[in-house]
Amino acid sequence: MPLVGCGGGGKRHRPARLTLYCGAQLEWCELASAEFERETGVRVSMTRRSSGETLAQLWAERRNPRGDVWWGGTGDGHIQAAEAKLLEPYRSPRLGELHEWAVDPEGRGLHHTTGAYMGALSFAYNRDWLGKKGLDAPRSWADLAKPAYRGEIQMANPASSGTAYTVLATIVQLLGEDRGFAYLEKLDANVNQYTSSGAAPVRAAARGETAIAIVFLHDAVVQKSAGFPIEVVLPSEGTGYEIGCASIIRGARHPDSARRFVDWILGSRAQELGARARSYQWPSNRSARAPALLPPVASVGLIPFDMGRFGSKRTRARLLSRWERQVRGGAR
Repeated sequence: MPLVGCGGGGKRHRPARLTLYCGAQLEWCELASAEFERETGVRVSMTRRSSGETLAQLWAERRNPRGDVWWGGTGDGHIQAAEAKLLEPYRSPRLGELHEWAVDPEGRGLHHTTGAYMGALSFAYNRDWLGKKGLDAPRSWADLAKPAYRGEIQMANPASSGTAYTVLATIVQLLGEDRGFAYLEKLDANVNQYTSSGAAPVRAAARGETAIAIVFLHDAVVQKSAGFPIEVVLPSEGTGYEIGCASIIRGARHPDSARRFVDWILGSRAQELGARARSYQWPSNRSARAPALLPPVASVGLIPFDMGRFGSKRTRARLLSRWERQVRGGAR
C-alpha cells in the first residue's frame, strides 16, 4: 500500500471500505460488487441474503451495525426497516434521473430508501408438461384457480418470500381483501408446494417437476433464455410488481462509501450491468436501457400498487396472519 508522508512518522493509507448486504440475484450481487470496487477503489465485503434474512439481521445488529448498504430484494422489507428506524435518510443527487416509481417507494417523502429496479409478477409454464396433459395455458389470475390445474402449480410461501407476498398483495388490490382471500383459498387447492424461495417454482417448472410457476418475470426469463421449455404469461387482469431498493443502514461504519455506492447503483451504467449477470429487471434510471429480453414496461399491465401501505409491517403481519389461518389452515 502507498505511504502517506515519508520517514518514520509516515502513516499507511487505509483504503475505503463498504459492507454490502445484497438481496438481488447472487450473480448480480457479485458483479456489482466487483465493478464498484474496480471503478472506485472501495473494498467491498458482500453478503447475499433474502429480504427477510436481511431485515432480521439489521434488527439483531441495531445497537452495533455491521453493514453499510442494503441493496436489492423486494421493497416491503426496506419499508419495514425504515419503520423500525434501521435506515438512514438519504436524498441521492441522482433522484432527478429516476422514474417516478423509484423516487419514493415509501410514499412518505422521507427518502429512507430508493428504487434501483422493478420486476413484475408473471406465470411461467412448461409447455411440454401442459401439452402431455392436454391443458390450455393459463392467461389470467382467474384461470389459475380452475379445477383443471389441481396440483399443477407452485409458488413460494408469502411468509418467507417477498415474491409470494407480492402475489398476496396483488390479489388483495385486484379483488379486495375478502374476495381476494376467497380466491387464494381456491388457488391453494391447485398448489402442490409452497417453496421458501421466490425463484424456486420456475426452476422446478424448467426441470419438469411442476406445470406452472407464479414468479417474477425476470426469474422466468432466465429459465426461458437458457433453453428450457418455459413460456411466460402476463396475467390479463393486470399484475403487481416489486421495487428492488437501495438503502443506507443507520449507523453505517462507512457512510461516505455507503452514499457513494447508492449513487453508483442508481446510475445508468451500473444498472445496465444487470443483464450481464442474467438479472432481467427494468432499471430505475430513465437513461438506462432495459434488457432486450423484457417487453416494454408499458405493455405489462401494471396495477396501481400501494407500496407504502402493503410494505408496512402492520399490513403485512395482518395479511400473513389471515393467509396462514384462512388459506393454509395448518393443513400443509
